[in-house]
Amino acid sequence: MRTIDYLNMLKNEIHSAVFATIDENGLPCTRAIDIMLADEAGIYFITAKGKAFYHQLMAQKYVSISAMTNGKDSLSKKSITVQGKIKNIGQSRLDEVFRENSYMEEIYPTEKSRAALEVFWLYEGEGEFFDLSSVPIFRDTFSIGNGKVSQKGYFITNKCRGCKICYANCPQKCIDISVKPVMIHQENCLHCGNCYDVCPFGAIERRL
Repeated sequence: MRTIDYLNMLKNEIHSAVFATIDENGLPCTRAIDIMLADEAGIYFITAKGKAFYHQLMAQKYVSISAMTNGKDSLSKKSITVQGKIKNIGQSRLDEVFRENSYMEEIYPTEKSRAALEVFWLYEGEGEFFDLSSVPIFRDTFSIGNGKVSQKGYFITNKCRGCKICYANCPQKCIDISVKPVMIHQENCLHCGNCYDVCPFGAIERRL
């Protein structure tokens, strides 16, 4: 899927996500925030100027977001994580936020009550999609704006001798042993690290 597909899933199918910042003591701080808008340029959310969250956003200009779809159990859910740079764009898209999210009118019913609200835009960053409902599991990475996708995970180097011990210990059996060096299918990897731990030749490189 394209970046906009993942962002639309985040806004329309999930909507409420966990946002992480750092507080004034350097400690992690999380809260549930709604994704109000999504487009090709990124995602948008709001908060009030009086909140600690607002001041953390203004100071750090960066946020990390995690969210998961509904489902009857864990194996029927999908998750999206996004981290990136943010900008305060004031009230320039606040009317649009309220048009697309009419429930907000019950929380802030008048123009005066909305005076404290400002819109934040996550305009550059990277994200990951993780689907537990797929067999084998499926993961994908995507970028927002000029964000660059990190090459994270486990990779097999030329030290590989084709012993296949890594495959025997892989819970998703996502290692192609028909080639040498053997190759991990990154889109199906759990990042569990079993291959790294059991390789007798130190052929697995960890990038996390």
